[in-house]
Amino acid sequence: MSAARGGMSALVEAASGYYRGGGMAAWYFVRGKLRGDPLYGALLTKGLLSGRARIVDLGCRQGLLGAWLLAARSLHAGELGERWPEEWPAPPALRSYCGIDLNGRETRRGAHAFASLPPETIRIVHGDIRDVDYPPTDAVVIADVLHYIDYPSQEAILRRVRSVLSPRGLLLLRVGDAAAGVGFTLSKALDQAVELARRGRLERLYCRPLAEWQALLARIGFHTRALPMSQGTPFANHLLVCEGAA
Repeated sequence: MSAARGGMSALVEAASGYYRGGGMAAWYFVRGKLRGDPLYGALLTKGLLSGRARIVDLGCRQGLLGAWLLAARSLHAGELGERWPEEWPAPPALRSYCGIDLNGRETRRGAHAFASLPPETIRIVHGDIRDVDYPPTDAVVIADVLHYIDYPSQEAILRRVRSVLSPRGLLLLRVGDAAAGVGFTLSKALDQAVELARRGRLERLYCRPLAEWQALLARIGFHTRALPMSQGTPFANHLLVCEGAA
């Protein structure tokens, strides 16, 4: 097995291990999500969060990103029985992770998963990202969240993010491209099906073409570059890597 494959396998095992206490169904869900979602691998193989110590995750669900970054720190330190692949940049020097989510059931699962860790390391907050205060941070991650929130609130959230980022801070924002045709239609249909299952009703989604997302971020004061982020899926997602304009 290559170092990269061995490393990924060790990461999935270590990160999903935090959720074993939540039952087999929860554990299998986490394993499948970490393996199947290209975002998690890209964060490490592309070094997107390298050098960032304080991370805020808006719409965190169960805090999978926190578990993933803890696992990366352990793999890099040689604690998981596999070596850190030489071709990967160093992982984040994680000092604190704060995840915020509106779904109380999900945040309770996350809090249970990390109950044995100091709260200053991993903190899961139940609350609405439109209202909860964000701590000062080096990087903010928002993945597949903003299209559930109305357009004025999207902009307000992004402005608040800009205000709490450190001078060289980073925003990683994954969005669907509403101009992408069939791939976007499939992802929107899936999102609506998930919301129907959770809430018992269809909710409006507030989507934008990729160019419109980039224009909004530019108005707020970000330089952005877009990375395709739906590999292995039929969707049309992009990760916007956003740094503050001078």
